[in-house]
Amino acid sequence: MIEKSLLDRWKILEQELTIIVDENPSLRGFLLGYVGEYKLRGLLLANPQVTSLMKPDDHDRRKGSKNDIIIEYRSRLFTVEVKSLQTNSIRLLADGIQVGKVQVDASDRRMVTLSDGTKLATTCLLCGEFDLLAMNLFQFRQEWDFAFILNRHLPKSTSKKYTETQRQDLLATTVSVTWPVSSPYSLNPFHLLDALIDEGGAF
Repeated sequence: MIEKSLLDRWKILEQELTIIVDENPSLRGFLLGYVGEYKLRGLLLANPQVTSLMKPDDHDRRKGSKNDIIIEYRSRLFTVEVKSLQTNSIRLLADGIQVGKVQVDASDRRMVTLSDGTKLATTCLLCGEFDLLAMNLFQFRQEWDFAFILNRHLPKSTSKKYTETQRQDLLATTVSVTWPVSSPYSLNPFHLLDALIDEGGAF
């Protein structure tokens, strides 16, 4: 039996759904995030060396299962965080390059343990908490482009509400990205993962 489409189930027209989404920017951002994650899974699984992919439950807070995607690539497990470009942050520079910002933080404040053993309540993500960040850049070109960057290449927090020692463990909550992308970003996630594997796991 063929399942009914979402439009059929909700008894609305394609144009009506478009109007609803356009009238509610927060809903548009929410949908772009989840659609982007779905598109990313397809991109990752297109590589035959990816032998498994898991999307943990969003509400599962157990250690090791709070990342957006976990993949097995070349017999190694990697964790991936997925974030989206903020539409209202996009600017066009004089040389034709587009620049925008991506919010890179947890959805809610939670207690984390820092490298010195101390605990801290924060929305910041941690250095080393995941392997790879995937940024959904759809809003640059209206295409499903993704920029990838290793956790270790992300900027650290500069917030004055944290001590210098704490900032060494905390990632910045907002980062900039351009189109076309430039180093340390890459359009190919596997080049970055290959580098980690070739280094023998020096994450």
